[in-house]
Amino acid sequence: MTTIATTKEALAAAKTRMEKAVEDFRKELATVRTAARTPHCSTTCAWIFTGRDTCQSVGTVTVPEATMLVISPWDPGVVAAIDKAIRASDLGLNPTNDGKVVRVPIPAPTEERRKELVKHIHKVLENHRTAVRNIRRDIKESHRQTREG
Repeated sequence: MTTIATTKEALAAAKTRMEKAVEDFRKELATVRTAARTPHCSTTCAWIFTGRDTCQSVGTVTVPEATMLVISPWDPGVVAAIDKAIRASDLGLNPTNDGKVVRVPIPAPTEERRKELVKHIHKVLENHRTAVRNIRRDIKESHRQTREG
């Protein structure tokens, strides 16, 4: 009876670990910079910092079109800080502001950048596949030890 309970517990633990690996993979994919922008992607990547805060914590990030981010801070006094932080980053972005909002045009990726993204995604995918394989191996080993012991 204890072997069955132990096996069920081990399977439940493995399932939880595998679900975490899949969720982590989804989060990794959400952070990949492509031509199309989403507020989730921009804030997850924490592209824009004003001091210790991400842009999401100082205002609203919207995507009026696929190649534009609009940041509307709740305090108009931080518009200049957001603009400066974006310019100082190594993202190669050139924001504009009108004193109330910051508009960030996102250039389309070059062919070289798209190839880099594909390589990066393949690497991330393989890392997560390996994690799932390791989880599967661990559960098989624990099951074998339970049967033998």
